[in-house]
Amino acid sequence: MSAEHRYDPKQIEPRWQRVWAQERTWEVSNDVRRGQDPRDKSYVLEMLPYPSGEPHIGHLKVYSVGDAIAHFHRRTGRRVLHPMGYDAFGLPAENHAIKSGQHPRESTDVAIREFQRQFRSWGISIDWSREFGTHEPRYYRWTQWIFLQLFNAGLAYRKEAAVKWCPKDQTVLANEQVINGHCERCGSEVEARQLEQWFFRITDYADRLLDDLDRIEWPEHVKTMQRNWIGRSEGAEVTFRCEELGIDYPVFTTRPDTLFGATFFVMAPEHPDVVRLAAGTPHEDEVRHYVDHAITETTEERGDTDKPKTGVYLGRHVTNPVNGEQLPMYVADYVLMEYGTGAIMAVPAHDERDYAFAKAYRLPIKRVVGGHDELPHVGDGPIVHSHREFDGLHNRDAVHKIVDWIDRQGKGHASVNYRLRDWLVSRQRYWGCPIPIVHCPRCGLVPVPEDELPVVLPDITDYAPQGRSPLAGAEEWVNVRCPSCGGPGRRETDTMDTFVDSSWYFLRYCDATNDEAAWDPAVLKRWMAVDQYIGGVEHAILHLMYARFFTKALTDLGHLDVQEPFERLFTQGMITKDGAKMSKSKGNVVSPQALVDRYGADTARAYILFIGPPDQDADWSDEGVEGVYKFLGRLWRLCAVTADAIGKDPEPLPGEGLQGDDLELARKAAWAIDRVTDAMAGRFAFNSAIARVMELYNECSRLRDSVAPDTLRFGLVTAASLLFPFAPHTASDAYHRLTGRRVWEEPWPFPDQSLLERDTYELVCQVNGKVRDRVQAATGASDEELVALCLAAPNVQTHVNGKEVIKRVVVPGKLVNLVAR
Repeated sequence: MSAEHRYDPKQIEPRWQRVWAQERTWEVSNDVRRGQDPRDKSYVLEMLPYPSGEPHIGHLKVYSVGDAIAHFHRRTGRRVLHPMGYDAFGLPAENHAIKSGQHPRESTDVAIREFQRQFRSWGISIDWSREFGTHEPRYYRWTQWIFLQLFNAGLAYRKEAAVKWCPKDQTVLANEQVINGHCERCGSEVEARQLEQWFFRITDYADRLLDDLDRIEWPEHVKTMQRNWIGRSEGAEVTFRCEELGIDYPVFTTRPDTLFGATFFVMAPEHPDVVRLAAGTPHEDEVRHYVDHAITETTEERGDTDKPKTGVYLGRHVTNPVNGEQLPMYVADYVLMEYGTGAIMAVPAHDERDYAFAKAYRLPIKRVVGGHDELPHVGDGPIVHSHREFDGLHNRDAVHKIVDWIDRQGKGHASVNYRLRDWLVSRQRYWGCPIPIVHCPRCGLVPVPEDELPVVLPDITDYAPQGRSPLAGAEEWVNVRCPSCGGPGRRETDTMDTFVDSSWYFLRYCDATNDEAAWDPAVLKRWMAVDQYIGGVEHAILHLMYARFFTKALTDLGHLDVQEPFERLFTQGMITKDGAKMSKSKGNVVSPQALVDRYGADTARAYILFIGPPDQDADWSDEGVEGVYKFLGRLWRLCAVTADAIGKDPEPLPGEGLQGDDLELARKAAWAIDRVTDAMAGRFAFNSAIARVMELYNECSRLRDSVAPDTLRFGLVTAASLLFPFAPHTASDAYHRLTGRRVWEEPWPFPDQSLLERDTYELVCQVNGKVRDRVQAATGASDEELVALCLAAPNVQTHVNGKEVIKRVVVPGKLVNLVAR
């Protein structure tokens, strides 16, 4: 093999990357060209990465998927916006700063530079002119502006909420920082505390968030996850009163038919009144200890039906409003603050968890729904032992009557409840977006004027919280004049949850260089909504829910003109190695950098899409990588050799009147175009698309010496054109060698329909699922005729000889499978 015909990705890939960078090939203007339909746009977006260390194999997969879609959309006539940025605030960089003393900005910027370098080396077609990090003041200026819009509309507010507190480090801990009830840094036992926190009123949008799921093209399992998280339930809200303290406690129940069976009352450990209720009772210390322990457990642990039920008596009682009975009050970890009001009426005869708790603590059990089964009875039946007005009614018929009765009594009312809770957005951390609020002793909470934004995050030297947010120590920054009265005030020292940053970044990409506003509404109208969003299913709930909330709220406030941010969602599967999730501890991590260094970016990208359906998990195979590398090399070499032998032709089309092998190759090319286009147009069956390109190459190689040069060139040009979304460098080089043109500037090929119409086709003959022969079958042949053809095939006869064919499976146009025993 001559040196000029050696496939060398280290030479090919940088050459085309330089062209794309110098010519800014993938940048797109916000202006619509004359004669261009503004509706012919495609906004393709991958979920922005968190820049830590270097990109991992998951980044390579999600951006390979997105880039294939972007290239296909460009070449089918659409204006494509394909930007990227960095979700740059967050806990990892701050923890690194606490340990090393290095400013989080420095470690974040180092990671961003590595991401930039690798993404460019992958040849991803990003519009780099729109790039930003969420930690940059030019970005979070507008994050703060959005906060103020929500604050002024009453959608951002403060209230007390339970937090996980490390008494030694004197700081609030995130869930992931609590290990078996102890602080991951110092090992101290974690406590519960009530602190003033900032919230966004996402619950105001619960119904719309639920109903509008029917308007978007998302995977059904993701929609189901969101529906379950919102958790709409119909029932009744009933008020139980603690007479000793004069406090009313509303309870939401979906089973008002069991109200007369309540025998005790349970509150979640996070309920703000739990400690107050126990105060001054002999149970106070025990309650405090129980709450501190319970709050460190995960929701999954507390919701485990097999977990033994535990709790502590609060030393108080509430009155059951329907019968006046006094019910003892308990705190128990099986009750969650996330559902209802954080307090429940316990009906042990008709609820499994309440029954287990009642048995453990020897509490009364009263049956109020009849049935022949043992307790707990969670099914239907007649009302018993309740009230003369309802006894004897079927419990389902009694529900509305009981709700109407308690409503007339002023003791409750019909209600709809949501599992969804308002979004807690404040964090007692340094490395986050400052909240643009000033606390004034005279005026209260005062928003920073918009013309004074951004409130820039100050540089500090001590990142470890000590009973307060790290920002509280920056006295010069904290102490300011009140924007309203001019008196002394103090800045808010909490920062925002990083989910706030990622809940609107897709809007900023549309108008990323606008210094006068977060965006120009006219520009957003040209690009929004995102046509294709791509990312992991792990973000199915929080990120996607928050982004939807932001979009609806900003539209209601007149800043947007769109109800949903993402029209279509694609969730990619995970790549495993040796059957396990990749991790450094297991030693099974595949490094994208090492992969690209050895094989080139095209091999890495093409293999990661060829490994299997992109929406499903797949296990990594080093042999599979080698196979894709060899395929790209063979295709490129045949293109190079052919181009050198017959020269370039700007119109490599087959002539009329093709016959024999020339006709066969032209038909194969038309078939490949048809199949790859179908795989790309919505299904994203990239593995099938690449397989079809491989088949076309194999046909070109097989017939290379028996077809006319123009026909061979047409087949190879078609293969390179179809390969471009998956291996853009190799395809660009091969295409340019054969035609002198740039493949990305060419329209997507469409098949000659006459070449797709055939009198016969190759029928695959299987016996017990294994291919045993192939025969030519007439187009339109009946199932019976196809089975007869298969049975007559010599190699099929060999494998069914002496056996009984008990089943015949026919896939018209493709195969016949004979099940023989």
